[in-house]
Amino acid sequence: MDSKPGTPDKLVVENATKYYETQSGPLHAIDNFSMSVKDGEFACVVGPSGCGKTTLLWSVAGLHPLTDGKVLLDGEPVTGPHPQIGMVFQEANLLPWRNLTKNIRFPFEIKKVPPDEAHIEHLLDRVGLTGFGNKFPRELSGGMQQRAAIVRALSFNPSVLLMDEPFGALDAFTRDEMNLLVEEIWLETRKTILFITHNITEAVFLSDRVFVMSSRPGRLAKIFTITLPRPRTLDMLATKEVFDLVNEIKAEIEHRPPANEDASGQVSPVADEVG
Repeated sequence: MDSKPGTPDKLVVENATKYYETQSGPLHAIDNFSMSVKDGEFACVVGPSGCGKTTLLWSVAGLHPLTDGKVLLDGEPVTGPHPQIGMVFQEANLLPWRNLTKNIRFPFEIKKVPPDEAHIEHLLDRVGLTGFGNKFPRELSGGMQQRAAIVRALSFNPSVLLMDEPFGALDAFTRDEMNLLVEEIWLETRKTILFITHNITEAVFLSDRVFVMSSRPGRLAKIFTITLPRPRTLDMLATKEVFDLVNEIKAEIEHRPPANEDASGQVSPVADEVG
């Protein structure tokens, strides 16, 4: 589902500014950052290491208050954790003493509400974890743990899913599998997704739009619209279109011309990791 004119804004960040108090003085993490994400859009945020991407996401989640500015969900201010916002962190954060079933149901215990068992079972089947309910985190691979984290985040059927570099610690093969899975789930559910990543190729592969942040304090540097057809395939990653897009985004982050050729006229390889 591509972002279309007339589609309402689901998430809006207005003039977000964040300072942290540290022993050596205030740390200016984000400065006057604004963005909007359409209902049902898949948006990615990339930028240099330390630019405030995670701070931005945690502020959108209502986990970190902004120093100035605001976050709106369906036009209403987000001032704390919100039932319509689910989050997948960099680490799966599964409790080691609870099996997979009990980990997924843990948020419902905290909220003291009954879980939607049919919905959870559907999600477990969708991510290939049916039959693993009695397994403990130590018995699951990194990819399986992150699948469980996605199920947990979607278990209460939020309208927005925030993902903070969820696949950064996985090997390349598993990461590709997870990216395909996330796109499939997005196409099926049409959740609004805001995804943080250091991997530019991952951002291009997954998103409708890529928001590029400047170095700290993080500001909005540029927005790239991705027009690759969906569903996307890993074969697309080898195309010149993706190569050029990745190089252009990387050039924006590094403040250099997006040249694809070196002085000898040979095409230069482009690294897709930033920071």
